[in-house]
Amino acid sequence: MWIEFIFALIPIIWLIISLGVIKMPAFKACIAGLVITIFLAIIYFKLPAVDTFTGALEGIAMGLWPIIYVIIAALFTYNISTESGAMKVIQGLLSSITTDMRVLVLIIAWGFGGFLEAIAGFGTAVAIPAGILIAFGLDPIRASVICLIANTTPTAFGAIGLPVITLADVTRLNSLNLSYVVTLQLAVLIAIIPFLLVVLTKNSLKALKGVVWITLMSGLSFALPQILVAKFIGPELPAIVGSITCLIVTIVMAKMMGDSDSSQKHEYNLSEILRATSPFILVFVFVLLASSLVKPINEFLSSFTTHFQIYTGKNAAPFSINWLSSPGTLILLASFIGGAIQGLSFKRMITILATTIKNLWKTIITVCSIVALAKVMGYAGMTQALAVALATMMGPVYPLIAPLIGALGTFITGSDTSANVLFGNLQLSAAKSLGVSANWVVGSNMVGATAGKMISPQSIAVAAAATQQEGTEGEILKQVLKWCGLYLVITCLFLYLVGKVTGQL
Repeated sequence: MWIEFIFALIPIIWLIISLGVIKMPAFKACIAGLVITIFLAIIYFKLPAVDTFTGALEGIAMGLWPIIYVIIAALFTYNISTESGAMKVIQGLLSSITTDMRVLVLIIAWGFGGFLEAIAGFGTAVAIPAGILIAFGLDPIRASVICLIANTTPTAFGAIGLPVITLADVTRLNSLNLSYVVTLQLAVLIAIIPFLLVVLTKNSLKALKGVVWITLMSGLSFALPQILVAKFIGPELPAIVGSITCLIVTIVMAKMMGDSDSSQKHEYNLSEILRATSPFILVFVFVLLASSLVKPINEFLSSFTTHFQIYTGKNAAPFSINWLSSPGTLILLASFIGGAIQGLSFKRMITILATTIKNLWKTIITVCSIVALAKVMGYAGMTQALAVALATMMGPVYPLIAPLIGALGTFITGSDTSANVLFGNLQLSAAKSLGVSANWVVGSNMVGATAGKMISPQSIAVAAAATQQEGTEGEILKQVLKWCGLYLVITCLFLYLVGKVTGQL
């Protein structure tokens, strides 16, 4: 078991060293990591070569659809708004609320980013807010780090609750009870993260001076509605309601602070505001209508799905392309309609889309390589070997490192949902063998997975692409890694101690 653990750890060690120490460009590091993983899968873990290569091919396909597809759509939305001049209007609107960069970070990265994660996911919450923050003059790498850290806790209920819904399905736990437990476990982290974002904005603890109250309320107004919605409604709406409440509270408090640009206050009428924000309004409307919340539309759009087999190994699931219900399709449609409303011709928008795709070639290689690496590790049993060894090593105190297992899953796969699929039943089995609360331990996997999101090579590639900083992935990883470590320490200790005190563990 321990030899398997060591060999399974090699691809992860390679990614950390190549990106964080050697500072190799991400697309080169991930290609090399994929080659190493394929070699280990065939030679040591005895996965047949055909299964190994088809597993990698499935990962590449998944990297393209839906991940890259959604990233392209999100950046296209931003580029359309920039080209039409709408982004200047949005900047003016935000400046009329506040010119304090700390508060703008709370509104854009935390509130708006949380909203984008709630309705769409797949990198939109990093790509779009990071671009807006840079337009306000924030350093690109700092903007990347801030958006990566902000895009942690909202991912638990991202994409209309998909990660928690999947975790409940995999473990056969009641989704309402599990959702409620997860929101309770996340509450302290949601209250802490806005303070961290403010500190990072100025890179100093002194940055908190004068904004402690609004920072606290920005966190609480996100956390408390989530708890109530999860308890009484379920996993689909907590992040949507939480992020919208957070935006309203933060904006109202910012207006009360009075630190705004008076020259912008009455510059735009309602028609101009609606025109400038039309792509984002349409994204919200389309994604919400296509979600499981509106079943007739969701079922109709989902019927336009193609299924085919790629992986040739045992228990292979068909690969699916949901042509119409994919967030990428809905975001692209919203962007084209929004761009037309803003006065751009179809030909000009196609040119912008082509340029967006062309500028993302390194990111496309990076994401496809890392998802292929994750697929091969999963099919070869490497990911499971890591988790089982950690669980065996910890014994009775396993719940202390249960969040670490979830973080490992997201670091490897780039997806909270995938981390829950990988390790949900492992967490359930551990809870049953220890005679402790299954909801608490399984929920810990979800909370830990939100930590791994900020350091996943896939997420870092999205951040670098959104800020036009390809080649700096190693620097971004280095900066965000220490905060991920702090996040995990707080998570593991808090969940373990509270679990003991409340009798969950």
